[in-house]
Amino acid sequence: MSRIFKNRIEAGRLLAEAVAARSWPGRSVVLALPRGGVPVAAAVARALGAPIDLLLVRKIGAPWQPELAVAAVVEGTPPQLVVDETIRTSLGVERSYIDQRMVDELREIERRRQIYLRGRAPVDITGATAIVVDDGIATGTTVRAALRALRQRQPQRLVLAVPVAPEGTLAALKDEVDDIVCLQTPRPFHAIGEFYRDFHQLGDDEVLAELDALGPAANASSAPRG
Repeated sequence: MSRIFKNRIEAGRLLAEAVAARSWPGRSVVLALPRGGVPVAAAVARALGAPIDLLLVRKIGAPWQPELAVAAVVEGTPPQLVVDETIRTSLGVERSYIDQRMVDELREIERRRQIYLRGRAPVDITGATAIVVDDGIATGTTVRAALRALRQRQPQRLVLAVPVAPEGTLAALKDEVDDIVCLQTPRPFHAIGEFYRDFHQLGDDEVLAELDALGPAANASSAPRG
């Protein structure tokens, strides 16, 4: 029977226990996918005593079904765009639509960087265990884009940690990471929100509160992003 999490904080606490039970050598850095992944990642960062950073990625949804990702874009130089060609072609989504939406989503990424990080330097993940955390995964398009962009920053180890995801999606992401921590892979799986009693859309103020509560841990030494 599938577990229903009370909220992202409870999911984060349980995920933190599972992550802390693993043994990876060297230093760890936790990277949250905002907004929903921030409270979950904050719990993991506390459990590990690790710095936290944001991995700014935006989903590009289908024109008539915004929650269904046809592509995703991650900040960087240049930005990393990942298109799910199977979904794109099956829905008949034009590439020109994706290109235009990418411009809009990069603008939102920049807005979030200014609001959330407020001058915080990016955390250096070179040679570290980079643990990517979200509140759940559905199709995996957004996470795949994030992971591919993160590989370019040369972590020693790349770990994906989430409270819930479909088994098939995790299997499709297996080659993108070195390890996966997932609390449950329920069947059937329709949407992440069905496994949370409280799955409200987080506001900017909630994200800021989580980052501020971590204090100096969110301001670790860094190197430029690439």
